[in-house]
Amino acid sequence: MLKYNIQNYTQNRYMEHSDAMGSFQLSLKRLFDIVFSLIGLVVCSPLMLLFSIILLFSNGPVIFKQERVGYKGVPFIIYKFRTMRTDAEENGIPRLENERNKYLTTFGSFLRSHHLDELPQLWNVLKGDMSFVGPRPERQYFIDQINRETDDYRYIYMMRPGITSYATIHNGYTDTMEKMLKRLEYDLDYLDNRNVFTDLGIIIKTFFSVCSGKKF
Repeated sequence: MLKYNIQNYTQNRYMEHSDAMGSFQLSLKRLFDIVFSLIGLVVCSPLMLLFSIILLFSNGPVIFKQERVGYKGVPFIIYKFRTMRTDAEENGIPRLENERNKYLTTFGSFLRSHHLDELPQLWNVLKGDMSFVGPRPERQYFIDQINRETDDYRYIYMMRPGITSYATIHNGYTDTMEKMLKRLEYDLDYLDNRNVFTDLGIIIKTFFSVCSGKKF
């Protein structure tokens, strides 16, 4: 689907990148996001209501809100069902995925393992903060760390962040700087080669990965 080969990291990291999607495909992509996020919110509303009721009886808010950096480098608030205890980052220092896992609640672990905690992001997609397919939005704290390793992250701002991506499927959650840099390379390759058919393929692959219980 994409041309990226992780072994080419050293050669490719200094190349210039440009968006392979033209204005028509970008408009089509946005229309797809609006239509299917609306459908998703309606279809999933009973499930989301059930999760909200369950979370109401736990200690903490139902919806977890966090600032991420998105399209054109503009910060936005991402929404998820809360999966961790409220003391997960009480010292104010962001934690990587492997560090946060020990703070997962029992119900939060169920939501996270089935990627159901991300259902509220349909609202982010409808608003235009995100797309169904695009690089996962990152926090400024980790972007600063990536920028100390490479200046290529600026190209990520050319795309709306997504609920899923080629990098998410093949690289999983990032819990080390090495995986962050690998994810960046996957995302840049997506930028250089993406089209509506690439997006469709990623969505289909994500759907079957979730249904099969694949961990990523």
